[in-house]
Parts: sequence; C-alpha cells; structure tokens
Amino acid sequence: MEHRAGKVEKMKLDLASVYKGKKVFVTGHTGFKGSWFITWLHHLGALVKGYALAPENDNDLYHAIRGDELCESVIADIRDKKKLSEEIQNFEPDFIFHFAAQPLVRSSYDLPTYTFEVNTLGTAYVLDALRFLTKPCVAVMITTDKVYENLETGHYYKETDRLGGYDPYSSSKACAELIIDSYRKSFFNPLSFEKHFKSISSARAGNVVGGGDWATDRIIPDIIRSLSNNNPIELRNPVSIRPWQHVLEPLQGYLLLAARQLNDPEKFSGAFNFGPYPKNSVAVSILAQKALDEWGEGEIINKAVDETRHHEAGLLHLDINKTTQELDWLPLWDISATIEITIKWYKKFLLNKEDARELILADINKKTIKND
Repeated sequence: MEHRAGKVEKMKLDLASVYKGKKVFVTGHTGFKGSWFITWLHHLGALVKGYALAPENDNDLYHAIRGDELCESVIADIRDKKKLSEEIQNFEPDFIFHFAAQPLVRSSYDLPTYTFEVNTLGTAYVLDALRFLTKPCVAVMITTDKVYENLETGHYYKETDRLGGYDPYSSSKACAELIIDSYRKSFFNPLSFEKHFKSISSARAGNVVGGGDWATDRIIPDIIRSLSNNNPIELRNPVSIRPWQHVLEPLQGYLLLAARQLNDPEKFSGAFNFGPYPKNSVAVSILAQKALDEWGEGEIINKAVDETRHHEAGLLHLDINKTTQELDWLPLWDISATIEITIKWYKKFLLNKEDARELILADINKKTIKND
C-alpha cells in the first residue's frame, strides 16, 4: 500500500507542475467525465476552454458544478469543422483532450449514423485542426475499451490486439482509433516530431462510475434513480462482466499520459489501456448489490430477458500492463472502494444537499493525497 501511495504522490506533483497556467482545450466538457475533468484541471490551475453541446437536462453535473465558472465554454457541435478549427486556432492550446462522443451502446442502435458522424468525423476534425496549429501541442484522444474485436472468451485485450465492434458505438470508436492512427502516421509521425511538434495518443478506458452521472442506460444512475424513488433495482444484464473503475482513475491516467507526452513525445504517441485489476471486473449483479449495501436499503430484481433486444457484450477484460509499466500509473481503488466512494457522493449530494463541485474536489483529494 505504501508503494502505491508513493506513486500517487509522484503523479500529484507531476500534474500540479505540468498544468498550472497551461492552456487546455477539452471537447465534451459538459458531459459526465468532462465535468469531472474540467473541475480537476481548474483545481490544477490550468486555463481551460471547453467545446461541446449544451447539457441535455437541468440536473446534469455540469450545471451542478457551475461549469461556466471553471472554463471558457463554447457550446457548439463537434461536427462543425469550421467552428471547431477556429476555436482551437484562436485558443492556441498546449494540450487537447478529446472527450466529445455519442457514448451509449443502446443509443447507437437507435442513432447509428449520428453515432458514426460524431465519433469518427468529430475525431477527424479535431486532428485536422491540429494540422494548422502553429505551436507545439499534446493531444489525448479518448476512445473506449470497446474498440477491440471482442470474442468474449475471457482474453485480456492489449493495445496491439485487433480492433472491431459489433454495435455501432463500438464500431465507431474502433474507426476513430484507425483515424487517430492514420493522422499520427501521416501528419504527426513521432519519427519526424521536430517538424510538426505534435504528440498524439489514444486512451481506452473501461466502464467508469462516479457521483453526478445521470445518463440513461447506465447502471449506477439507474440504481440511484431506483433507490431515490424507493423502487426495486431492475437489472437488464445481471451476469454481464465489465472492467469497472471510478471516473478519477482514467482521468488521472489521461493527465499523466499527456504529461509524459510533453516530456517524451515520441515514446508516448500511441494507444494506452486504462482499466482496473482483473479482480475488479465483476458482474453487474455484484456491483448492484455493493451499491445497495452502501445505500443501506433496497431490493434487486432481474428483468425478464428480452429476446428482441440488441446485442451487448457480456464479457470484456483489458490488459493494462503497458500502461502500468510505461506510465507509472496504477488503479488504486478496488471495486468495493469504488462503489463506496460513488454511493457516498450521491448520498451527500441528494440527502445532505452538499455542493457537487466540493464533493468532486474531495474525491480528487482522496485520490491524490499520500495514504498510510
């Protein structure tokens, strides 16, 4: 435990020194992960410009954290190539983190072409804007653990494994990875860094949970809505196994990856997996029971199998050896701690009416202080 805590302290010192006063462009800043991310960046002293669609609902996390106070917020569509390029050029960022996406598997079945447009063209437009940026820049392109051709055999997918995707969301993100790789080789080749001064990486994270997520068709928000309304928790895919992790785990990884790219742009221009240790990839039913135990009451029921439902992968594992070895990054919270921290966030926010931004900062503090 002491060994891990030392590495966390090292990451904290690196991040504070890297981002203070730097210009950071964040797409998708109004989303769940984006809201946590800009809160952390602001805490580190970065100058943040966000580019995203407006939050969909009044209770979205971005409103709760008063996101407009944390960044210069541009409300626009990632598919607007001209607008996006102008905002990037005018800001002249030191770092770009690309979160903007249509992020839901089930929604991708209803909106397949929209999903492909946002997740592929949006990614290409960010990278294309980089071609015309006349200063050094580090870019981290966030995709997903679902970019792999998942045969559901229990194999732990590593960064060199074959890309694929059954559903439109997964496929669109695999396509985004191919686009990232093409731009990296064609325009930002690490072997010719001294000509373009751009370092491009991609980050593939597992299923994230954390306070303030209210999205539909995501397990923790569904659980919280059920518990808040004294309804039983209905599980759609109780036996599905996912690489669960607290949202701060990959966000810390993204910040660290970009910092490493700044110091060694050639070495860290590539793909990196961010996921939990194997023992923390558990079934939906186990996660739900832990959430219920932490909340203190409630009931779980399994929904009847819908034979007409769209395919969703039932098993997915990530190999994180490259990331832990090369980045000096570690997932520090096991599944029990992850659920405990997440449910406590919701209880403090919903029952105690505590401030969302302060709750995020408290969790960031837990993540980065040196533990005994």
